[in-house]
Amino acid sequence: MRFDTASLSPKDAYALLISAIVPRPIALVTTVDTRGNVNLAPFSFFTGVASRPPLLSLSIGQRKWQGALQPKDTLANIQDIGELVVNLPSEELAEQVNACAEELPPGVSELAHCGLTPEPSLHVRPPRVAQCAVQLECKLDQIVWVGRPATQALIIAEIVCFHVADRVWNAALGAIDPQLLAPLSRLGGAYYGKTREPFALERPDWQATGLQARVDKAKD
Repeated sequence: MRFDTASLSPKDAYALLISAIVPRPIALVTTVDTRGNVNLAPFSFFTGVASRPPLLSLSIGQRKWQGALQPKDTLANIQDIGELVVNLPSEELAEQVNACAEELPPGVSELAHCGLTPEPSLHVRPPRVAQCAVQLECKLDQIVWVGRPATQALIIAEIVCFHVADRVWNAALGAIDPQLLAPLSRLGGAYYGKTREPFALERPDWQATGLQARVDKAKD
């Protein structure tokens, strides 16, 4: 089966995209508007992009409200304030994450609607979500407009503070333990994913495996 994108509708292309690129991590993003109202929304077009400084990317489109397209509250708030918190939900928060995707009127806080608890941040105005074991305080680095027409905003944000709950920290690894975090992921359609039976593979050492010697021999 083959699908040439030139013949696909945007809706069909989107359905293929989100069902092919899986699993995707979920960014549960808190922002505030110029009046201090808190907004919370989940996004799965999200990933890390650099470590010096630590940068992440978040892709945000428009939404239809009362028959017209307009910027999503998250995007408008990032444009106005330049700050956000990316909260990483674990699988036990699936119902709340899904509830946050409901289209609510502008200015209405999804935190209270979904039964989640705000927690003050240290360096940015938007609060963190207390129930999330990992919270990333971020400041806007740049916005790149993509698409034809260019209506999709690719947010590049710098992480200025990592908050990691003790319950998911593995001191021996010096890192977050994925088995303790049990991250929630997004699949295609209405499907979400759980992390089950993770396994570790050490990166191959080409000298230890004899590859270096075979390469050198082939050059002779």
